[in-house]
Amino acid sequence: MTMLAALVLTASGLAACDSSAVDEARADTISAEELAARIASGDAPLVLDVRTPEEFADGHLPGARNIPHDALAGRLDELGAARDDEIVVHCHSGRRAIAAETVLREAGFSHVRDLDGHWQGWKQAGLPTE
Repeated sequence: MTMLAALVLTASGLAACDSSAVDEARADTISAEELAARIASGDAPLVLDVRTPEEFADGHLPGARNIPHDALAGRLDELGAARDDEIVVHCHSGRRAIAAETVLREAGFSHVRDLDGHWQGWKQAGLPTE
């Protein structure tokens, strides 16, 4: 399956509100509290923020890298991550992260996680931002 086909299928599954398509596209999750503790302890995984540069500039998780979801496929080399490194992906509410997680898995990344609650949840929990 090509990356474009996977993204189209993911988007159509979201549009149809088919929970099985969404569940299949989701990576393992990590709670905001667990990720915040790991960031604070210096044991943070790669945190990938797939929102727009403008959203990222308005505030982001400490140490996060920003590559918009629609540019990720062409910028994988910027991750500087091995295919088995842990990568936590987030966006504003989750939809763009699903597309990015699909791109990462198709590129061979095996330890992709989804931030539970994404940026909205992080902010609501009052966790640190940059």
